[in-house]
Amino acid sequence: MLLVQTDREALLKTLQSVTGIVERRHTLPILSNVLLEGKGNKLSFTATDLEIQVRADSEEVNFDNDFSITLSAKKLQDILRALAEGTKISLNQVDSKILVKAGKSRFNLQTLPAEDFPKFPIGEGNEQTIEIEQKVLRNLLNQVQFAMAQQDIRYYLNGMLVVLREGKIRVVATDGHRLSYAEAPIDEKSEINAEVIVPRKTVMELMRLLTDSEDKVVLEIGKNQIKFGFNNVNLNSKIVEGKFPDYTKVIPAAYKNVFTVDRITLLQALQRAAILSNEKFRGVRMVLTKDSVSVISSNSEQEEAQEEVEIKYDGDAIDIGFNVSYLLDVLNNVNSQEIECSFGDSNSSGVFTLPGNHSFKYVVMPMRI
Repeated sequence: MLLVQTDREALLKTLQSVTGIVERRHTLPILSNVLLEGKGNKLSFTATDLEIQVRADSEEVNFDNDFSITLSAKKLQDILRALAEGTKISLNQVDSKILVKAGKSRFNLQTLPAEDFPKFPIGEGNEQTIEIEQKVLRNLLNQVQFAMAQQDIRYYLNGMLVVLREGKIRVVATDGHRLSYAEAPIDEKSEINAEVIVPRKTVMELMRLLTDSEDKVVLEIGKNQIKFGFNNVNLNSKIVEGKFPDYTKVIPAAYKNVFTVDRITLLQALQRAAILSNEKFRGVRMVLTKDSVSVISSNSEQEEAQEEVEIKYDGDAIDIGFNVSYLLDVLNNVNSQEIECSFGDSNSSGVFTLPGNHSFKYVVMPMRI
C-alpha cells in the first residue's frame, strides 16, 4: 500500500529536525526508531529518548490515507542523504516492512508497531506561557551553555536554570568552577513566575534547531515539563528536579580593578599561551600591571610562554591564575568586539562582562599555579 509520495528534500528536512535526540544504542529498540504519522494533510515525524520528545510537521507531502508506523531513524536518514537532490520518493507498506522507492533504488526497512512508541504525557493544562524571538533565545542559550556541567554527580548542575520573573527571562549555568548568566526582557505585562532546570541535552538540541530569525518561540512551563514550539517543531522536555545554587550569591559585587580589552586580541593571546600550559590542569596566570596584562603559562617540562597585551589600567598589581579553557569558552561564545574584565585580588573570582551591558556576567574561580 502506498503511504507517501514526495520529494527527497521534504522528507529529509523534517526528519533531520527530530533525529538529533535519537540514541543509536538503547535498551528499548523502538527508541532508535522514528514515529511517522500521516493525519489529515500533515505528515509528522516524532522521536524520543523518554526524557525529550521532538515532533516536526510537514505539509509538503502527499498521501491518501491516514497511517502510523515506526522505522529506524538512522537508516531512513542515511538513505535520504545518499539519494540525489530532487529525487522523488515513495514509501510503501508491505506487511511489516516499508519499501522505499527512489528512481531505480529499492530499500526494504523493518518496522515496529506504532502503538508501542512511547508518547510524552499531556500537560495538566495549567502551563505558564510566553513568546520570545528565536534569535533572542538562541543568543541567551549560547551565552551560558558552555558553563553547564557534564555528568556531574550533582545532577542539578547538568542543565541550565531558566527563571521567568519581573518581565525578564534569565538563564544560568554552572559546573561549580565557573558560572555564566544572561538575561533578556520579555513582555512587561507578563505575570509569569517560573523557575525550572532544563536538561543539558534539551539545551543542546535547542541550539541545533533554533535559527537567528525574529520568528517567535512559544515557551510553555508546566509542573514537570517544558515545551518549545517554533517553525514546524514541537520540543517537549522533562525538567530536572533539585535545587539550583543561588546564583545571586556567586556573582561578586562591583570590583574596583577593571579593564576593557579587545576580545579577539585577548582570545588569541590565551590560545598561544595555552600551547605550553600543563595538559592536565590547563592553568595560565594573568599578571596585571599599569597599562598591561601578561598571560603566562608553563608546564612540567619547564617550558614557558608569555603574551603581553596593552590595556588602559591603573588599578592594583594582581597575579591571578585561571583554567585557560574557561577563559577561552567565554571569549569564543560572546560576539562583542570588547570584553570587560574585573578583579578583586589574587584569591577572588574574576568577572567578565560586556562593556555597557549588564545583561551578561561570567564568573570564574581562580586556581593556584
